[in-house]
Amino acid sequence: MRRTATVLTVLLCAIPLLAGCGDDDTRGSTSSGDDTKTVEITFSDGSVTPNGERVEVKAGQPVELVVKADEPGELHIHSTPEDELEYGAGTTTLKLTLDQPGVVDVESHDPKVVIVQLEVS
Repeated sequence: MRRTATVLTVLLCAIPLLAGCGDDDTRGSTSSGDDTKTVEITFSDGSVTPNGERVEVKAGQPVELVVKADEPGELHIHSTPEDELEYGAGTTTLKLTLDQPGVVDVESHDPKVVIVQLEVS
């Protein structure tokens, strides 16, 4: 009886470890394990990428804007309410959550460009 209990305990402890195994290929994904949507933005020599790309996000889903810039600046988030997020030279991660469905432009005023449109559903 004691041996059966030991085997059952070992099996029950191993189930969560085995559940993590699988063939999921997440390379190139823009979401992290906690369902955060990540958008990479690069400012270099007066240009910015992406340039007007549309990205789908769910209402309430955390969004991380990972900004790599050669000089400091500011992003304008045209949501309700509108927001302005500053970034420094180097890499800065800016976090936001959008609760209202619709399209939210993320833009720069220097250079004047819509960087990304977050389509909130």
